[in-house]
Amino acid sequence: MSEHVITSVNNHIGFITLDRPKALNSLSLEMVRAITASLLQWRDDAQIRAVVIHSSSEKALCAGGDIRFFYDVGTASPKGDSALLEDFFTEEYALNHLIHFYPKPYIAIMNGVVMGGGMGIAQAGQDACVRIVTERTKMAMPEVNIGLFPDVGGGYFLSHTPGQIGTYLGLSGEIIGAADALYAGLADVFIPTTEIPALMALFSNHDTTDWRQAIHNFAAPFATQIDPTQSKLATHRTEIDALFIGDSVPAITERLKASDSTFAQTTVATMEKRSPLLMSVTLEQLRRSANMTVSDCLRMERTMVRHCFKHGEVVEGVRALVVDKDNQPQWSPAHLSEVTRDMVLGFFSPVWPDYAHPLHALAG
Repeated sequence: MSEHVITSVNNHIGFITLDRPKALNSLSLEMVRAITASLLQWRDDAQIRAVVIHSSSEKALCAGGDIRFFYDVGTASPKGDSALLEDFFTEEYALNHLIHFYPKPYIAIMNGVVMGGGMGIAQAGQDACVRIVTERTKMAMPEVNIGLFPDVGGGYFLSHTPGQIGTYLGLSGEIIGAADALYAGLADVFIPTTEIPALMALFSNHDTTDWRQAIHNFAAPFATQIDPTQSKLATHRTEIDALFIGDSVPAITERLKASDSTFAQTTVATMEKRSPLLMSVTLEQLRRSANMTVSDCLRMERTMVRHCFKHGEVVEGVRALVVDKDNQPQWSPAHLSEVTRDMVLGFFSPVWPDYAHPLHALAG
C-alpha cells in the first residue's frame, strides 16, 4: 500500500483519497498499486455498492504521473529499457483498464488540477459512473508539452469528444475548466467546491441503489451557475472543427497561421512550443483511436510509451520543464518540416522489453 492513498468504507461506499498534496497527487508506482488493490478488493465485495475517488486537497485531484521519476529513471536508462518504467506504465495502464470496465458506479471528484494520469483515473467508461467538476477544475492532456502524447486512454476519450475538440486539446495541450469539460463530454455534472462537504455527507447518509441519479439530483440546483454552451470550446467550436480537420499537423498549423482570429494565433503560438514529432504522433494516435475500443487504445498507447522513452523526447521535455526549468527543450526533430511519415509510424510498431512482465497483456 502507499502512504499517499487513504482508503475507507462507509455506507457501502469505498472511498479512495489521494493524499500527496505537495506533488499535486502525482502518481507514484506505489499509489498506482494501492488504488488497484482497493478496486480489486471491492470489485467482488457485495457490500460495496460504489467507489468514490477524490483528494485531500482542493488544489488537485491528480496532476498526472510523477514526471520527475520518469526523468530520473529515463536518464539512468537512455535506451528506455528500465524495469521501473516498465512496471509503472504497465501497471498504470492495467489500472486504467480496470477503471473503464469497473462493474460498480465509479465517482470521480475532479476538483482542482486533473491532468494526464489524473484523467486516466477519472475518465471511467461505464454508464453508472459520474465525473464531477467544480469551479476549481483545471483539466488537460498536456503531454505534447513534455514530448509525450495523450496516453492513459487519452486517445480514446479525446477522439470521442464532439467534432475536432479532442484534436485541438491533444495537439495544443490547453487547460480547460468546468464548462468546457461538460461541453466536451469529459465531465457529467458541476458542483461548487463549497458543496463538496454536503456531497460527502450525502455519500455517508443516503440509501440508494442508483448513485448516478442521486448525484445528478444533488447537482441539479447548481446547473444555472455554469453554461457549457457559452464555454470557450463552444464559442470556438466552428473554428476548431474547420482548423483541426485532416491528418497533417503542418496543414493544421498553416490553417491556423492563415487565420486572422485571436484564437487561431494564440493556438499556433502554443503549438510551436510543443514537440513537432509528438504532435504528429498524437494526431496519428487520435485518428486511429476513433475506430478502436478502449482496450485496444490502451494496448496501442502502451507500445507508444515504450517508443517515447527509447527515442528520448520525453526525457528532454521533462528536463526543460521540470529539472532545469529553462523552458528551452531541444526537440528532435526541431521542426515540423523535418518530421517524416516513417518517424511517426515507428511509434506504432511492436516493441517489447527484454524480460517478461506479468501485466504485459491488458485484459480484453
